[in-house]
Amino acid sequence: MSYILWLIQSLLAVVFLFAGGVKLFLPLEIPPEHTMPPEWFLRFIGLAEVTGALGLILPATLGIRPGLTPLAAAGLVVIMIGATSLTAINFGVSAAMFPFVTGLFAALVAFGRWRLAPFRQRQPTP
Repeated sequence: MSYILWLIQSLLAVVFLFAGGVKLFLPLEIPPEHTMPPEWFLRFIGLAEVTGALGLILPATLGIRPGLTPLAAAGLVVIMIGATSLTAINFGVSAAMFPFVTGLFAALVAFGRWRLAPFRQRQPTP
């Protein structure tokens, strides 16, 4: 189970690094017919996505506070709930399937790293 979670974490990290990076660094062109949040809020979401992506990988990789990984995944679930809602409102239910499935995978990582296959703490050598 740990290997499957690592695979999902890695894929989610790539997706959120890309999505967050686009929101952070590229100019945002929003058509006026869509109801979207203000630009400052989208930049904040981009920062949260990049931070969440790093939180999926770095704590366990570096061995520093690996318990932060399920918290990062849970934070990404909250972001994806909002993304699913806005996408369904603006573009229809079929377009909202990608953020919905991405949120489900983030929820799987959060639950998996919290209950199914938590990271083990390294024992200090005497």
